Amino acid sequence: MNKKPSQSPTRPRAPLSARPPRAPANNPPAKPAPISPARAAAFEILLRVGSSDAHSDDLLHSPRVNALSSDDRNLTTALVMGVLRWQIALDARIAKLLSRPDQRLAEPVAIALRLGAFQLLHMDRIPPHAALNESVELCRAAAHPHAAGMVNAILREIARQSPTNQTAPQTAARRTPLFESPAAFAQRLGHPAWLVERWVANHGRDAALAICDYDQHEAQREPDAAKLFPAPPDSLPHIDDGSRLVAELAAAALAAAVSIASLTTAPRIWDCCAAPGGKTLVLADRLPHAHILATDISAKRLARTAQRIVSTPHAARIRCEVIDATQPSFPSGPQSNTALFDLILCDAPCSGTGTLARNPEIRHRLQPEDLPRQAARQIAILRGALTQLAPGGRLLYSTCSLEPEENAHVIETVLRESPDTIKLLPIGPLLTSLAHAGILPADTATALTQTAIRDPYLRTLPGIHPCDGFFAALLERATV
Repeated sequence: MNKKPSQSPTRPRAPLSARPPRAPANNPPAKPAPISPARAAAFEILLRVGSSDAHSDDLLHSPRVNALSSDDRNLTTALVMGVLRWQIALDARIAKLLSRPDQRLAEPVAIALRLGAFQLLHMDRIPPHAALNESVELCRAAAHPHAAGMVNAILREIARQSPTNQTAPQTAARRTPLFESPAAFAQRLGHPAWLVERWVANHGRDAALAICDYDQHEAQREPDAAKLFPAPPDSLPHIDDGSRLVAELAAAALAAAVSIASLTTAPRIWDCCAAPGGKTLVLADRLPHAHILATDISAKRLARTAQRIVSTPHAARIRCEVIDATQPSFPSGPQSNTALFDLILCDAPCSGTGTLARNPEIRHRLQPEDLPRQAARQIAILRGALTQLAPGGRLLYSTCSLEPEENAHVIETVLRESPDTIKLLPIGPLLTSLAHAGILPADTATALTQTAIRDPYLRTLPGIHPCDGFFAALLERATV
């Protein structure tokens, strides 16, 4: 699993609006019809995601979902992830059918509509009557019986408008008009217009369109031949290739540092924002003689990381501690304040805009004003981490964000504060060293050098590269 991106507590209310019609008072209540376990679970998860800071990935691996049959678990996952990915487009489609689009729907009613519309528009193996009828029953079961008639009418109209031989979402998403404005393809592909317009400005229109299209598909859907790395050996964790690339670059940075390669004692490594631990395990596998300290500010997330690490052969060389990287204070031992680190991996919490394919709810929570707040925290983390970097030591800063405020601007801000002691190194040579070591295929290293290196930084873009979007920069402390 990848690191959970930081998310803003700000959550806009559902944009759908209408006041459902009231049923005649003398009508007897309809007899409840059964709701499938998968749709009931998906409805509950979507309701929690929409009303709290809960992560869809955590809820999809909860005991409630794990107790379902294999088929029901798969359907629950498909419904939750699909609705979250396509919510903006679904809401736009539904809004056209509302009688009073200036009034808001109750969240349970909006979710019932989205679930039904998603199945009708994007799941050709689901019988339309099942999608429609169970959405109506979900609305009734959620204590909104008076909205059932509206839900029924809207979904019937969507079913009527849809072609009988529904195209799969992968094909439908690629049916683009000859020209679309960024706002138009943002809505069609389920993304906030403000975010897509930023991507057009920062990465170009074609790249922005590719990112949006990539985000609408199941993560890691490409065949192995299209991935950055071959299938990982059993000793490495199964993580997105973007996450693995960051960890591999960090390990290569330590090996490439002459002053560190000649050390007579075991090198000291600090993974200062380690949860959930995938990159930590890659470092441990690639640098078997190093002592590694894995820290995180969240005790809960670090506990899960420690549980993950303890079941591996690297457990004896990795110590986990709850530490705030902005003000690092270490317990006594090999990684005490007087023993600086030869390598630091600073994979900072961020907006996560490079991971929308696997974390689709981010697009509904993130607001433009969140980016300066994220950047301020990232600058504080990087400052704190650099205080613990040994002379000649190297630090790899990374995020899974596509936004310059969280990436190059963070590096430039910190470098201005210490121009004589910290220098920025190019990352390109590390790709070459990974290819020479047989870790990264030579043609992949060449392709990344040509498309992902913007000297001196690394930037991977979803849809352009077969992985999540990542940024990485390499820093080194002067020896004198």
